[in-house]
Amino acid sequence: MKTFFGNGSGSKFGKIVAMDRFDSGRSLSPIRQAEAYWTALLTGDGVPMRSQIDPRGLENILQYTFILERIAPGLARFRLAGSHLNQLAGMEVRGMPLTAFFEPSARSDVKDALEQVFASPAIAELGLNSSGKLGRTRLQARMILLPLKSDLGDVSRVLGVMISDGAIGATPRRFIIEDIRTKPVADLHTPAKPRPTEPAGFAEEKAEFARPANHLRLVVSRDD
Repeated sequence: MKTFFGNGSGSKFGKIVAMDRFDSGRSLSPIRQAEAYWTALLTGDGVPMRSQIDPRGLENILQYTFILERIAPGLARFRLAGSHLNQLAGMEVRGMPLTAFFEPSARSDVKDALEQVFASPAIAELGLNSSGKLGRTRLQARMILLPLKSDLGDVSRVLGVMISDGAIGATPRRFIIEDIRTKPVADLHTPAKPRPTEPAGFAEEKAEFARPANHLRLVVSRDD
């Protein structure tokens, strides 16, 4: 069984959870691609700006990609969304809240995770499941939420990816949360290494430049 660790025992989501529920490496690839793209934009000043996100850098995963805008604590709506999300919802999701993809019992956890993404800021990755009731097939999905700054400099946008594994079937699809993993952005920054300095005890003293001594003497011979 594959496992990962959360933020520790003090965190709401700090527990060991199974990772073999969504074991398709090919299906997880869009999430890893988006995470690598976002990580490459990190600077010492914090999370990337929304204006730095270039669709050309994500062109092969655009159908799974979305942008969220924070509208209230723990609430965000879709500003942009790829075709895969529209297929899962059975409609155009732009303008809808993120919680529309979740069962009522899961929405409180979604709001908590979103608030961590905006406030910490942090990355959140969610393992999701849509049950097979009412003749639908069971559907698994994963979602990653990557914080972004708006043009005003506040962390109020999210770059996200949602990918499902299995037949979508009848829509709309709503999900419950099976696991959540969060990681503060501050943990991703590595401090610059100090420039090495030579220990004083091993430094050689500079020799003073001395002009060479004059070893030649002019001798004048006068014949009488």
